[in-house]
Amino acid sequence: MSSKPIFLATHPRACSTAFERVFMTRRDTLNCAHEPFGDAFYYGPERLSERYENDETTRIKSGFSKTTYRDVLNRLEKDGSEGKRVFIKDMAYYLMAPEGKSTTIAPSFCSEKPNGHANGTTNGVNGVNGHHTNGHGTNGYTNGAVNGHANSVKKGVGTASTEPGNPTVLPLDELKKYHFTFLIRHPRRGIPSFYRCTVPPLDDVTGFKDFMSNEAGYVELRVLFDYLREQKLVGPRLAEAAQDGQSNGLSNGNGHTNGQKEGEVTITVIDADDLLDHPHEVVEAFCKETGIPFVPEMLNWDNPEDQKHVEDAFAKWIGFHNDAIKSTCLSARTHHKTITEESENAEWLEKYGEEGQKAIRDCVNENIPHYEYLKQFCIKV
Repeated sequence: MSSKPIFLATHPRACSTAFERVFMTRRDTLNCAHEPFGDAFYYGPERLSERYENDETTRIKSGFSKTTYRDVLNRLEKDGSEGKRVFIKDMAYYLMAPEGKSTTIAPSFCSEKPNGHANGTTNGVNGVNGHHTNGHGTNGYTNGAVNGHANSVKKGVGTASTEPGNPTVLPLDELKKYHFTFLIRHPRRGIPSFYRCTVPPLDDVTGFKDFMSNEAGYVELRVLFDYLREQKLVGPRLAEAAQDGQSNGLSNGNGHTNGQKEGEVTITVIDADDLLDHPHEVVEAFCKETGIPFVPEMLNWDNPEDQKHVEDAFAKWIGFHNDAIKSTCLSARTHHKTITEESENAEWLEKYGEEGQKAIRDCVNENIPHYEYLKQFCIKV
């Protein structure tokens, strides 16, 4: 069993903030870090996103315009020095340049390694065979210059370098420090939820003024997942349901059933639909795999102290977490709506018009293969 800081890697609108709230009730033993890498991804000198590239005012107003990826890790290391285990919930796409563009190790790390390669060297990564994302093939996901921001990333933070096969801005030695887990949600539910946050009236609250399909996050989560498996940072064993103790049936590749060794990190993938249908069982299974003592009271946070804590913690992503902030517990949903592609198209057309409906459907279809690939590794409850 690993005792490393837990890194829950996910994509937008995967019910991840509701899941995070469960662990925010354990402030006696856990320090929760809410999407810390978004600070560097969107606003800092090493930013990979183009969303605020031409909006210096917003970057400065965020308070993170000088935050590098090294700064984020320093902050997490400080959190871990306070006698509590760190629980990080964050988006995998914050660690990579969008649309399969080339990515280097963040320059703020490379200044510590004077013998690093020159900026612009590329690393070919196998990526996701046979699928394409946002018009860019993900087969051959590459590592090179940081999303074209060469001028900005060089300002006072060193020279970029590369690690063969590493699709992220974090050095492998840094990735090795974390216990990675994963949370997914079907694109038919995740994508329209994200789209809603990028159009009126909610876009005035979130600050995301347009829908960028490269923020869907599924392909980056898949790429990260495969790289961590390749490096043996997760697996080969699969996580089990907490109560039955049985393997979930997917081959581990070595003929063994689940049974963790000391320090081993199992492949722990959760589907949001399973979480919503069976919250007790899913959270208990997750705790079993990560070494967090489970108590049923974790699923209830109906008290002023917890509410005030999350309001402060979620303030920087205002508008995205309203439902999670207003919630008082995580309980099993009691009804399921029958949905077809036709009914979805009609709903999206009514809400967002023809252009919005098409954008959502295209993005959904594009990301279903990545979701289904990760789905096969999910905990069975």
